[in-house]
Amino acid sequence: MRCEVVAVGTELLLGQIVDTNSSWIGEQLALAGIDSFFQTKVGDNHARLVATLRHALDRSDAVIVCGGLGPTHDDLTREAIAAVMGAQLVPDEQVAEVIREMFASRGRRMAENNLRQALVPVGATVIPQTRGTAPGLICPLVLDGAPKVVYAVPGVPHEMKDMVVRAVLPDLLGRA
Repeated sequence: MRCEVVAVGTELLLGQIVDTNSSWIGEQLALAGIDSFFQTKVGDNHARLVATLRHALDRSDAVIVCGGLGPTHDDLTREAIAAVMGAQLVPDEQVAEVIREMFASRGRRMAENNLRQALVPVGATVIPQTRGTAPGLICPLVLDGAPKVVYAVPGVPHEMKDMVVRAVLPDLLGRA
């Protein structure tokens, strides 16, 4: 099993944020006995993100994408994964309800763009969020007859770490 890490965010390329997530994920993969030969950073650009994901899937069995799952217009990870899968994005009402309840429980008004986080590619499985609003994704696909999987986790470190330990690593090890 070969797994590649793709970190998403123009802020990473500009040096505004140091990418500690990729090194932490790499360490976890090594401890789990999963080979990881490549880590890539890509900015918030749909075409470049799709191309990066396709390239990563050409040389790896699995890809963990970190970041780009938020509610803003430049959070494009869901859309890029759906394009690579050849799948539509559809609203997941359970995820939407969790997001609404989180805002309500904090007495905050929710902007409608937060519901972008409830869009899920057809065929993907949601990794429930326990610390924020953006859920993760497990996105199986077949390329050239070979089974592959893309995992999407938030870029916020404590949210990412929780999902990687709780859902991504167990799923990866099961596939290996």
